[in-house]
Amino acid sequence: MSTFGQHLYEGRVSFDFVGRRKLWYSISAVIVVLAALGFVVKGFNYGVEFKGGVEFTAKVQVANSQTSDEMVQAVEDADVPEAGDPTVQTSGSDTIRIQTRALTQDQATAVTQSLEKAGASEVSQNLIGPTYGKQVATKALTGLIVFLVVVVIFIWVYFREWRMSAGGIVALAHDLIITGGVYAWSGFEVTPATVTGLLTILGYSLYDTVVVFDKVRENTKGILSSTTKTYAEQGNLAVNQTLVRSINTSITALLPVGALLFVGAGVLGTGPLKDLALALFVGMAAGTYSSIFIATPFVVQLKEREPAIKAQTARVMARRAKEGEGLSVGSSTATAVAPARTVRTSGAAKRAQPSRKPRSQRGKGGSGPER
Repeated sequence: MSTFGQHLYEGRVSFDFVGRRKLWYSISAVIVVLAALGFVVKGFNYGVEFKGGVEFTAKVQVANSQTSDEMVQAVEDADVPEAGDPTVQTSGSDTIRIQTRALTQDQATAVTQSLEKAGASEVSQNLIGPTYGKQVATKALTGLIVFLVVVVIFIWVYFREWRMSAGGIVALAHDLIITGGVYAWSGFEVTPATVTGLLTILGYSLYDTVVVFDKVRENTKGILSSTTKTYAEQGNLAVNQTLVRSINTSITALLPVGALLFVGAGVLGTGPLKDLALALFVGMAAGTYSSIFIATPFVVQLKEREPAIKAQTARVMARRAKEGEGLSVGSSTATAVAPARTVRTSGAAKRAQPSRKPRSQRGKGGSGPER
């Protein structure tokens, strides 16, 4: 991997991320559309913290589907119409969570007594009014908007380039829609832990994107005076140079989050741990994809519309065409065969030529007469 990364950094091995951006856009468009359909078809399964209601937590001997059905029947036997059609979920091996609509204290007490008669023990109540849920939703939306505004300002100030701000926002929106769509299709509860996970993945996705953008800025410094590489080629080189780092960072982050998701969903059952882990896992994976395949190709596409970048690209292509023509002419000249000349015998060739004696047979005077 280290050798492969070195080859990518030096440009000896290169993947065409920028040149094939239409393919990546198409893949992302399909994924985003499928995720957005989840909002319409299934919608979000808001937790009791958002929609208000009462959450009963009951201890049982074994938490399974049969016990869950018994708890649902116990809620119906309480003869409280407002508690009809409850949401029942297992939490671990001996705990069941029952969520109902908003109830009065007397109604909640009646449901608790009915659950205890059905065999539940240590039944606890958590009453949440709809006002609290609205406050949580409002604060989450406010936090998201403030975060996006700060991101735009930060990228614009740091890179002095509004196109990179646009690329960062497109990548963030891409990650948010995909994560939300997975939540809708999976039926996981949207809880405050989910909001925490969403804000966390926004920071992670932005961090990975900024690293790639920083390499793009380094490679394209003074690009207008260059006649060897275009802006698109230098941007593509930047993605290749940071590719191994992005993959290693993502794997390192996804492994513990995946373990957290497995423990939260498979071992502990429902709860904030599962909700947080799902948002982190999906968001980190989508963030890695967007930073490589979406953000930089989108920025390059915007930059290529600038007249100065267009002129620089034209100069590079003209120079390459000229060098290609020169190389073609030089190779044909080198392989040309000179015409044969007729060799005539000269008169000196008929005369006897003097012979040179070996040095050992010469006198001390060299080539002069012997003494």
